[in-house]
Amino acid sequence: MSIRVLVVDDSATMRQLISAVLNADPEIEVVGAAEEPHEARAMIKALTPDVITLDVEMPNMNGLEFLEKIMRLRPMPVVMVSTLTQAGTDVALAALELGAVDVVGKPSGAINPAHGFPDLVSKVKAAAQAKVRTVMQREAAPSQTSFRASQGHIIAIGSSTGGVEALLSIVPLLPVTCPPVVITQHMPAGFTEKFAARLNKASAIEVKEAEDGDTLQPGHAYLAPGSHFHLEVANSVVPRCRLVEGDLINGHRPSVDALFLSIAKLNRPSTGVILTGMGRDGAEGLLAMRRAGSATLGQDEASSVVYGMPKAAHEIGAVALQLPLRRIAEAILETCSIVRSPV
Repeated sequence: MSIRVLVVDDSATMRQLISAVLNADPEIEVVGAAEEPHEARAMIKALTPDVITLDVEMPNMNGLEFLEKIMRLRPMPVVMVSTLTQAGTDVALAALELGAVDVVGKPSGAINPAHGFPDLVSKVKAAAQAKVRTVMQREAAPSQTSFRASQGHIIAIGSSTGGVEALLSIVPLLPVTCPPVVITQHMPAGFTEKFAARLNKASAIEVKEAEDGDTLQPGHAYLAPGSHFHLEVANSVVPRCRLVEGDLINGHRPSVDALFLSIAKLNRPSTGVILTGMGRDGAEGLLAMRRAGSATLGQDEASSVVYGMPKAAHEIGAVALQLPLRRIAEAILETCSIVRSPV
């Protein structure tokens, strides 16, 4: 059966473009297109779509307000469609925290149905497989405790669809004395800087978008920039971030495999973590890390929005320990030989 999609956007041109891109795939059928949320609400009841694409900025009720109502009254998979503006990215990230499955950037310049939304079809297909639920209440960061990590340890995390929620449930629980953390999350260009700032605000550790040559420091996390480069860790006396131009790997740039494979070559103590996401990016790299002696963790099926990447890694023997999302931060600390003691 086809994936039934409702397109919601105040621009007639954009509704036509999105519909054309989606209808070109034989596995997807656009069953309706709405100009604004009130019309969309009636169409949801009448058409029962499997997935909604939702514009961020619309008249009468913005996409964030409408999404909140959808997730509260009739939860279903939603892919946000956003302009790559400061306001657009801020709202789109807030939407991901509210329960939207993913976000795709609107094209700029001349609109071409063949190239306007290169990731739209794959993200709609991932959304159709997603487990939609209310956002989990996040645990508070550890207090009145101190942590000590083994010397030279590195934590590497890879995620995709559902990764915003997952990372916001893990990174804020890491103490300032934790080893350096490098993260590849599949996101469009323009979103990762904002997301790094959001993680930084919520966390005890310092989180930033990675720059080429950044020295990995304890108590810091480095998020791969969206779309343009692969993030790797260069082997030197003090490990550094390396941003590498290159082809897509497993359909992605940045690629989780690129990050994990670079860690596997370091001959340093490390922990690899693979989280929710569609596809198999990161599976081979995590296996290489495990073979090199790294601790490896994977998110379990029940807590994953899309159990694709963790499943692929688990099936090839890359995951030493599979855990629900709520237990992963604690497990990361244990693998780093972090000692917890009262202050």
